[in-house]
Amino acid sequence: MSDIQGWGQDEDDELLFADEDAPDPSSAPSRPAAPWKLLIVDDDPEVHAITRVVLNDVTFDGRRLHFLSAHSGGEARAILNDHPDIAAVLLDVVMETEDAGLRLVHHIREVLGNRRVRIILRTGQPGQAPERQVIVSYDINDYKAKSELTAQKLFTTTVAALRSYQHIDAIERNRQGLETIVDAAGTLFEQRRMDRFAVGVVERVAALLPRAAGAFLCAVPRNSTPDGPSPEAEVLCGTGVFADAVGRPVSAVLPGVACADIAAALARGRSLHRDDHSVALFQTQRPGPAALFIGGHGGLPEVERRLVEIFCSRMSVGFDNVSLYEQLRLAQVATVHALGKLAEYKDEVTGEHVRRIGRWATAIARELQTRGTCGDDADDLFCELIGLASMLHDVGKVAIPDRILRKPGKLDPEEITQMREHATIGGSILRDASGPVGGRNYLTMGAEIAESHHEKFDGTGYPRGLAGDAIPLSGRIVAVADVYDALLHRRPYKEAWELAAVVDLIRAESGRHFDPRVVDAFVAVLERGGPEA
Repeated sequence: MSDIQGWGQDEDDELLFADEDAPDPSSAPSRPAAPWKLLIVDDDPEVHAITRVVLNDVTFDGRRLHFLSAHSGGEARAILNDHPDIAAVLLDVVMETEDAGLRLVHHIREVLGNRRVRIILRTGQPGQAPERQVIVSYDINDYKAKSELTAQKLFTTTVAALRSYQHIDAIERNRQGLETIVDAAGTLFEQRRMDRFAVGVVERVAALLPRAAGAFLCAVPRNSTPDGPSPEAEVLCGTGVFADAVGRPVSAVLPGVACADIAAALARGRSLHRDDHSVALFQTQRPGPAALFIGGHGGLPEVERRLVEIFCSRMSVGFDNVSLYEQLRLAQVATVHALGKLAEYKDEVTGEHVRRIGRWATAIARELQTRGTCGDDADDLFCELIGLASMLHDVGKVAIPDRILRKPGKLDPEEITQMREHATIGGSILRDASGPVGGRNYLTMGAEIAESHHEKFDGTGYPRGLAGDAIPLSGRIVAVADVYDALLHRRPYKEAWELAAVVDLIRAESGRHFDPRVVDAFVAVLERGGPEA
């Protein structure tokens, strides 16, 4: 359950009490506005006391003051290191040394690189730090002699510093937010799976709005029927208090008012912002509208609302791109299965063989990725594609006569030549099937495998006599998986081998027929119990 059960509840709503033995762990109330941090740096304890008394009741923009005290430049450095969000510093010049305050200014601006904090220099000995010289030489924001700082002037000076800090902080957060959005667009637009894209979206929102208790992305399921009852949105992914809400309907995650806000935003096509939560929309074409719920933020200032809207606008394009890619992927998967069925119809041995090859190829590729022995060649996309693509390695056999495919004995030289043509034929079929799509996909990798899985690491294979790394990694992986599975199972022309004999052969052919790195990965998977383990 969730801490947000009280979010969005109007004053006249009926109060519902949960059972004492069933607490709501997903409940996260809106976070109160954090106070402004004010650092007092002075070696006179009375100055600290008087400053606190004068400013104790000050409230600016609904936020009170939180006082931090340092009695020397050294103490102030430690506090500033621990509190980078200090809004203003009331700083004495003369403390442990005559210029301790000025040294601290240099430390803040140059060492810490903190340009946001407002520094008010106040001194009881103006002659030690002449105002004109200090203003020109140091990045301070105000200079006051202690004798002129009445209670009213101290109030005015402090509030002016807080307002200045607020504006600078808003500009900086706006800049950082835009950088996050630009970075998110560059990174997330490379995603080709909707689940990974959705996770990336909510993670970027969490980085954009760190004060929020959590956020989740939801959408109406695609398989809902238009003639049935109005479908309810489901949570696709979440962060913070919503991390465990994936797959649940929104009504099971949020109280009535907040849930109604999501439904209203989706129905009206407009984002909605309240004091404790926000609903932002992704106006997508393909998967339909999606909503981003941000809870427990304590009220978003206008700059953050605009950033959220810009972010969602940019990410809407990403949703459409991923959706189109998924449709293309599904079309390719259907083509792969159709071609696989064609090869299976031609050769009854092919069916289970190619499925086993697919599992082995994926397991070996993942092992190579973990080991890092093949560099960037075994990346996530490679490991995702190779299992299904490898199932097409023998699709070219559809062009081989049955009398050769099903011959119970050894093939004669002419038949061997004819049989070997299946590698080139398979590659040609799959390249034609991939059409103008380009890039790495199931069909282009399938063509690569079909053409190269009979090449040998020492260059004595066919059809092109490639050697070493000139053979595509996908072909080197399938070469091992194919020989392993073919020897381990009965064929029309041979009986099944014992497992130990098959493994001994593969080890013996490491460096000749097979890539040694692929053999090592294969053996590691085998010792773990195989690809299903």
